Amino acid sequence: MVLLVGVACAVTAHGQTVRIGYVNMKEVLDNAPQVIAGRELLDREFRPRNDAIEAEELRLTLLEQQLAEGTVAEAERARVEREIRESKRDVNRQREDLRDELSFRRTEEVQRLEDEINLAVQEIAQRYGYDLVLSSPVVFAKPDLDITDLILEQLQAEHEADLREQAQP
Repeated sequence: MVLLVGVACAVTAHGQTVRIGYVNMKEVLDNAPQVIAGRELLDREFRPRNDAIEAEELRLTLLEQQLAEGTVAEAERARVEREIRESKRDVNRQREDLRDELSFRRTEEVQRLEDEINLAVQEIAQRYGYDLVLSSPVVFAKPDLDITDLILEQLQAEHEADLREQAQP
């Protein structure tokens, strides 16, 4: 970082101005249409498994209520308690597996989009004449250096073009 500032100062000292921009990557990763579409895709992919786990949790809750209310016959009580214990372990394992797989897929989606985001940043930098574009986190950046909205607009245009391209036969 010190080297970059030194280079910027040296270039400025020779009569040239350096144009610097800043991109808030958290905002881009929260609001880019490609990221939102990726989230929706992951939701559709993982929703059935999550719903099945929630249904099993509801079934277990009902069984526990039956035990607590004493509506289970004494002869069945031990079997139901064992079923609840085993099912809880199974549900916990399924929930953890789902969480791990979802985390892996989210990371995969973000990595896939990083190249697209970087290309959008480069396109904006070239179009608007930026010499240097920094991304978050940075210690400080003046708000007038923030080009995040330009990046989001570029990503929106690219997303719409991709959708039009996919819609054509």
